[in-house]
Amino acid sequence: MSSYKKNAYKFSTIVAMGGFVFGLDAALISGTVKFISQEFGLNEMQLGMVVGAPALGVLLALLFAGYACNKYGRKSTLQIVAALYVISAIGSTMAADYWSLLAFRFLGGLAFTSISLASMYIGEIAPPKLRGKLVTMIQINIVIGLSGAYFINYLILQLGVSDLEWVTNLGLKENTWRWMLGSEILPALIWFLLLFSVPRSPVWLFLNERIAEAKQTLLKLLPENEVDEHLLEMKNSQEVGVEDRSVMAQLKSVFSKEFRVIFIIAITLAIAQQTSGINAILFYAPTVFEQIGLGTDAAFMQAIWTGLTGLLFTILGLVLVDKIGRRPMIIGGMLWVVISLGIAFYGFKTATYTLTKEAITEMAEIKNPNRLNGMIDVEYGSDIELKSALIKAVGEDEARQYSGLLIQKSAKINAILILIGILSFIAAFHFSIGPVMWVLFSEIFPNSIRGIAIPFFTLITSTVSWLIQAFFPTQLSSFGISNTLLFYASTVFIGMLILSKYLVETKGLSIEEIQAKLTKKV
Repeated sequence: MSSYKKNAYKFSTIVAMGGFVFGLDAALISGTVKFISQEFGLNEMQLGMVVGAPALGVLLALLFAGYACNKYGRKSTLQIVAALYVISAIGSTMAADYWSLLAFRFLGGLAFTSISLASMYIGEIAPPKLRGKLVTMIQINIVIGLSGAYFINYLILQLGVSDLEWVTNLGLKENTWRWMLGSEILPALIWFLLLFSVPRSPVWLFLNERIAEAKQTLLKLLPENEVDEHLLEMKNSQEVGVEDRSVMAQLKSVFSKEFRVIFIIAITLAIAQQTSGINAILFYAPTVFEQIGLGTDAAFMQAIWTGLTGLLFTILGLVLVDKIGRRPMIIGGMLWVVISLGIAFYGFKTATYTLTKEAITEMAEIKNPNRLNGMIDVEYGSDIELKSALIKAVGEDEARQYSGLLIQKSAKINAILILIGILSFIAAFHFSIGPVMWVLFSEIFPNSIRGIAIPFFTLITSTVSWLIQAFFPTQLSSFGISNTLLFYASTVFIGMLILSKYLVETKGLSIEEIQAKLTKKV
């Protein structure tokens, strides 16, 4: 491998580590849901706010991310983001109450811009033929982080119930959720330190008229005979769009007729990616698997399988993204998502729940189980009906605590079919719309507006992500798991229809060539 390719892979790998830290931060919370709910006495809305706080925090950060990227550079902004991850992880681990936990989770959300900033940076240093692979590395790191979080949570959960002396000395039993959240501190610190070794983005250097420095950086990333041509391409791309490079002028240009097709593609991807429900499934994975009727330990194990499935198909997507192309992977992947969610929907929709006297006897965790006698041998047609009856029997607080156990004991459900549907959905997302959206974001915007456009559309997808995360517990308790999945499938289907009309193929093309192709679509 040539030295310039080695450098491109090296710098991209370091920057893509932001995806790994993001994955850890996003998924570690899934293992703490039950513990923090009990310790702080949280209701569904408060729980949703804690889980969704980072997605809310990123909304604020993205308002300033474009300005910071243009003013201080991609590298410096990434270093600030990494520092925020470290501070958030430490603060969340030591949180004394609900409000402090919420505040530090929100602070961590300011760092969730790592994904959009990483895709921007890698898209600007990657040779065109490697861009798809290198940008997709972000998604691989996200999935490794997610998988690592599920494994860490499961390991800590198992150690927490053991009688080992060192476990007791470390306080794992009393502080299970704190150890889960604290496992993020070291990776975040390592990423922060490694970012000092990457160069500044050549595009940012060029836009700030530091041409000689931009050329020196490009010499590390491209064959020497291609550098001048690439500088000319950046000059041409800079001239596309607005002459005024102020934040408001660039933002106004995003909505202009000239970039109408880009706007339609970007906003459809931004919304459909998150309304697929991916973050509801990933961030609440054990809770979702408990709906199948699995116990807590089994649910955590299935969450690990979720992470491994995502990792396998993200790697497969990495291998194929520059061979199959972006358009087939997006359109085909979205159809795959719709079918998978449809399978899971059917499995949950046909489930029934019947509580037997023997099952009540086995549930020693519930105080005064005689309160459930009125539910014996009654067939409930959905999880909503079951939970409503449980609330009437024991009250909202205890119902929230024991609903998972009750579902496990009473469910008559095709768990294998649902598990296939959910894992198929995870595979489809991580093979297609998950990573390929970021590849397209790194390609479809000209240099003149990309510093504002990528954070802006990330703001859209983050807003939708926050809404999905924050209201998932409420959706689950109000509409049931089956209707929630049907909603997700419907929105993805609509997005697929829109993209089938407007999305063009971009693989192997320079930014200039992509702009010419998109202009013909207007």
